[in-house]
Amino acid sequence: MIPTPKQWIRERKNEFYYKKAKAENYRSRSTYKLVQVNNKYGFIKLRDVVVDLGAAPGGWIQAARKMTGNHGFVLGIDLKPIEPFTQEYIRTIIADLTEPDIAEQILSFLPRRPDVVLSDASPNVTGVWEVDHACQIDLATKAMNIAKCILKPGGNFFVKVFQGDLLDDFIQDLKVNFETVKIVKPPASRAKSSEEYLLALNLKSNS
Repeated sequence: MIPTPKQWIRERKNEFYYKKAKAENYRSRSTYKLVQVNNKYGFIKLRDVVVDLGAAPGGWIQAARKMTGNHGFVLGIDLKPIEPFTQEYIRTIIADLTEPDIAEQILSFLPRRPDVVLSDASPNVTGVWEVDHACQIDLATKAMNIAKCILKPGGNFFVKVFQGDLLDDFIQDLKVNFETVKIVKPPASRAKSSEEYLLALNLKSNS
C-alpha cells in the first residue's frame, strides 16, 4: 500500500536521522550520508576546497565545513536559494548545472581548483522508475563532467545515483577518469531506497 503524503511526512519526522538532524541543527538528514562515507574513506580533509552541486538546503555544506576546517573552502551551488552561512570560507550561488559555462562560473568563485566535488542532486521524481533512473543518471553525468573540468589532478568525486540498467555504463565512465570507483550505501540512506552513491577517487591527470 502506497502511503499518503501525510503518512510519508509523519514517517519521515519519526525517522531516526531526521530527528538526529533536527537535534544537532543540521539542515537535512542527508548530512549523515556524507559524514558516514567520509568517516570510512577520508576523501575530504582539512584545508580542502570542496564544491557541492545541488547543495540546497545545505546539509552537505555543513558537514563539509567541519571536515575542511577554518582554512578550507566550501562552495554550494543549486537552482534554489540556499540560506546563507556566516563563515567567510563558505559561499553559495544560484546556478544551473546544465549551463554551458558552468565550470568557468564555479572556478571564478574558488581560491584554487577543488580537491573534491560532491553531488547529491536529484531530479523531480515522477514515480515512473525508468524515467527517474534516466534523469538521475543524466544529472550524475553532468556532475561528473563538471568534476572532470574543475578538479585538480588526483581530486575526488562523490555522487548520488539510482539503481537501474544505465548505472553500469556510468560506472565504466567513472573508471575511465578516476583511479578507483567504489559503490557505497551509507547507513543513513534508507534501506528500501534505490539510491546509492559512487565514490570516485584520484582523478587521472589525462582526464
